[in-house]
Amino acid sequence: MERAINVARYICDEYRKMSGEAIDEMKLHKLLYFSQRESFAITGEPLFIDEFEGWRYGPVCVAVRKSFFDGEIISKETENISDKDIYIVSNVIAQYGELASWKLSKLSHDETSWKNARKGLSTSENGYNKLSLEDIENDAKKVRPYDHIWDMYLDEFEDYEDVER
Repeated sequence: MERAINVARYICDEYRKMSGEAIDEMKLHKLLYFSQRESFAITGEPLFIDEFEGWRYGPVCVAVRKSFFDGEIISKETENISDKDIYIVSNVIAQYGELASWKLSKLSHDETSWKNARKGLSTSENGYNKLSLEDIENDAKKVRPYDHIWDMYLDEFEDYEDVER
């Protein structure tokens, strides 16, 4: 299983290649969250074990926040991610990477995992409650996983139901 910092570094690098600019912190955390959710949707397993907190503007992975500066992951202790995980994260970048950070924030506010972590908090409070993996897994059941290579949703492939997850 990956560490969130490795996935975040990959997202930063790929976003820069795609857009020609550095990713902002809000967008990074939302793409990380959607990557975690997408992993559950495709594999039934989390992409990484690091947790998200339900902050005011959406899920935030504190383990990554401590290592992010000026559009880069500054930790020297990162490793490459697996081909399977590259596929999952690339799907998310293709599907959500061009959306504005505030749009991604609003989309993350529709997620049950974020709403549950925010229970009892006002909209102005940051909040540090954890998003449960079980809630993220349940959110994943509501999405159609996307394949960036073929530019199709997975359930559009004829043999999709035959694939073992």
